[in-house]
Amino acid sequence: MSAPLDKTIRLFVCVAVWLLGSEPVRSQAPASSNAVPNAVPSVAVAAAPGAGVKMVSVGHSFHVFMPNILREMAAAAGIQGHVQAGLSSIGASRVIQHWNVAEGKSKAKEVLTAGQVDVLTLAPIFLPDEGIENFAKLAHEKNPAIRVTVQEFWLPHDWYEPPNMQANPKGGDHNSVTVAELRERHNAYFRAMDEHVKELNAKLGANVCFVVPVGQAVLALREKVIRGEAPGVRDQNDLFTDAIGHPKPVIQVLASYCHYAVTYRTSPVGLKAPSQLGGEKADVALVKMLQQLAWQAVTEHPLSGISAQ
Repeated sequence: MSAPLDKTIRLFVCVAVWLLGSEPVRSQAPASSNAVPNAVPSVAVAAAPGAGVKMVSVGHSFHVFMPNILREMAAAAGIQGHVQAGLSSIGASRVIQHWNVAEGKSKAKEVLTAGQVDVLTLAPIFLPDEGIENFAKLAHEKNPAIRVTVQEFWLPHDWYEPPNMQANPKGGDHNSVTVAELRERHNAYFRAMDEHVKELNAKLGANVCFVVPVGQAVLALREKVIRGEAPGVRDQNDLFTDAIGHPKPVIQVLASYCHYAVTYRTSPVGLKAPSQLGGEKADVALVKMLQQLAWQAVTEHPLSGISAQ
């Protein structure tokens, strides 16, 4: 036998032995089920909401109106046991300001530490904001089943200039901003918040944080207003009390519908109008439109945990 042939046979034998002694790729263990994807897993949409949740809310003036409205919505839906266990309200605040409240004076941290809260709602302004992670870690540590919802809001002054709120260079007229400009400014903010939520879930090793896309719903509403398709709303300035963007009842209710959808994983469409819109005297077409816009925003967002499918 020639030397080259002998080397070839030995090489073949070695390769065969290696293959026989190796595990095929298909038998490898699957990736950990704790891996956090870009989109949080969506749950099946319930035909009707289940039992009430115990929740705590932390935020500023673009958020703290929500708990009372959500409580009314839960009652309208026939939900038993909805409880607002705590509220931390600081004007124009970052979440870290709520976290830094002196020990013993924070109702939010007190009830979270007790581990009996089902949902924690947070309303950041801009990043960086260490408070979001601090609250999420505490909440998850004390109750691994808790859901932490992060409200993505509409931009103050219709302007994105982190880390501080800046006045709109075009002035205080909300009608002066085009849809294209609104989309461009908000999308940069939305991307930053979405990435932060995904990073937090990866750090926690579980899908704890979810997005409530209030800002997206407000943009959709403003587009309707511009096109003259929002019953009873003349123009964009009709939605706000000031140049900063503090909301009138229409946006307050729209935001609360978004929170209702994410909290109870069911559509708000069909709920009776809340008192903020006049209750039984409310414009039925306007109420239905707000409910639909909220549900659309929530089901289209990959981090809300809900899909219309």
